[in-house]
Amino acid sequence: MTQHNPEDFGANQGFIEDLYSNYLSDHSKVQPQWRELFRRWEDEGRKPSSQSVPSPRTTQAQINIHATSDSRLTSPEISTQRADLPPAPRSAAQPALTPYAEQYQLTPSLKPLGEEVTERLKGAAKSVAANMDASIEVPTATSFRQIPAKIMFDNRALVNEYLQATRGGKISFTHLIGYALVEALVEMPEMNNSYAVVDGKPSIHRPQHVNFGLAIDVQRPDGSRSLVVPSVKAAEMMTFDQFLGAYESLVRRGRDNALTMDDYQGTTVSLTNPGGIGTTQSVPRLMKGQGLIVGVGSMVYPAEFSGTSDTALARLGVSKVVTLSSTYDHRIIQGAQSGDFLRLMERKLLGLDGFYDRVFISLHV
Repeated sequence: MTQHNPEDFGANQGFIEDLYSNYLSDHSKVQPQWRELFRRWEDEGRKPSSQSVPSPRTTQAQINIHATSDSRLTSPEISTQRADLPPAPRSAAQPALTPYAEQYQLTPSLKPLGEEVTERLKGAAKSVAANMDASIEVPTATSFRQIPAKIMFDNRALVNEYLQATRGGKISFTHLIGYALVEALVEMPEMNNSYAVVDGKPSIHRPQHVNFGLAIDVQRPDGSRSLVVPSVKAAEMMTFDQFLGAYESLVRRGRDNALTMDDYQGTTVSLTNPGGIGTTQSVPRLMKGQGLIVGVGSMVYPAEFSGTSDTALARLGVSKVVTLSSTYDHRIIQGAQSGDFLRLMERKLLGLDGFYDRVFISLHV
């Protein structure tokens, strides 16, 4: 190699000077391909230039990497430490001292997550696992439909304002969606059917009633939590007010561990609402003995409008939306039926068939 002026390495000059400094302190700190050049500089009595083109400081590990033949790793931007400072030890690394980091103490954990163990599933957890294994046998497909939620917001607000001023209580979006589901099943009873095997032959079971199953997260006496799905029996024969009472009874008794065996039996269709924790859409598992499970996503503005001001949203007429999913047994229900079913639910939740009139009348609003 021939002698180079300080400018010969351009923007990499600072990096070369760092290599030369390491060479002067210990010849073994640099790779052999650099030693001929640095030996010339040392014989000439050259000192590491403080006037070189600024370049980030690198660690010894990075020096070794730079000395390889891979030109992709020779960028001077690989480190941001000043060239006139010694490299900081690894233990000195600190998280960004933003107010968020300070408040939540966002530092690397010095403790493991816990002892590594494997435990057998017991009780409810074991039953859930068995149900999930059984659900694999059901060939399912899923349809999605995004529905404007403003009509639901407005009508729910009207109902709750009335209830607060009279008998108390309030209704949730899940109450409205659940009842719309029940009404839609009356109009499309084929979505309430289930697959069965009778005398070894594939069959279709047509229930007499809509037994509406609701997924409830309950706390057991030992403090553990479990997901149960009790059902409102013959829900299609109820007004919205009656459905509301039966629904709340299930939730209350579920939390009090007072559900009976009958509550868990005979479910024909289920509703699950992970939207309550922010899930935008889901594909829940369909249990054997049912033909349909409906999932409810969170009610949010479309992503492209998520940062828009309230004033602009109102001027543009942009509504929050909710995504409904219909996961069905593909042996007895086809995609077109599932799509029609979600369209029927949308008509009801948009109030296009007098759905909210029926809700208001049942509550005497």
